[in-house]
Amino acid sequence: MKRLVVLISGRGSNLRALVQACAAECWPAAVVAVIADRPQAEGLAFAREQGIAAEVVDARACASRAAFDAALADAVDAHAPDLVLLAGFMRILADDFVRRYEGRMLNVHPSLLPAFPGLHPHRRALEAGCKIAGATVHFVTPTLDHGPIVIQAAVPVRADDTEATLAARVLEREHVIYPRAVRWAVEGRLRWRDGVVDHVDGAEQGLL
Repeated sequence: MKRLVVLISGRGSNLRALVQACAAECWPAAVVAVIADRPQAEGLAFAREQGIAAEVVDARACASRAAFDAALADAVDAHAPDLVLLAGFMRILADDFVRRYEGRMLNVHPSLLPAFPGLHPHRRALEAGCKIAGATVHFVTPTLDHGPIVIQAAVPVRADDTEATLAARVLEREHVIYPRAVRWAVEGRLRWRDGVVDHVDGAEQGLL
């Protein structure tokens, strides 16, 4: 049974999608802990309702970024995770932290990477006149939002889209592709070669 630790900062909608898919699809895995960097993160309440350990490593209570990263690593390691999953976790992690979990830490980002890494991807896509936006699940590396891509989903940009309406449609696709990617990782179906991730059985890694 694989042990999954999820890091959140807010409402935890991707956390919900992961927990629900894990149960419904009978993954050989379980979310054993949810850790937030903010005490008010709404996803903590959901975790507790599900009987999942819910903890806070408050960045504001740490004397430095290095102290926060060390405290977060201690909290994660206490649950002996096989995979660490970033689900709306809004802190940039230091290189040493990322390398600690290299090859077993995934993130979902609301753009078609490598386009629009970092903050406000929907706003930037609209400002650039993009006709297609989307979401990406990738392995986390020290370069922000540039790790090897596991799966992507495209979302058409409508002429009347706002940042909020586009974000809502992209989020729906995140809830599809993130559980799929995590299940593949749990089942050992991903192959990482020369910076590229393939599915060993040739499953579709791009959803249109």
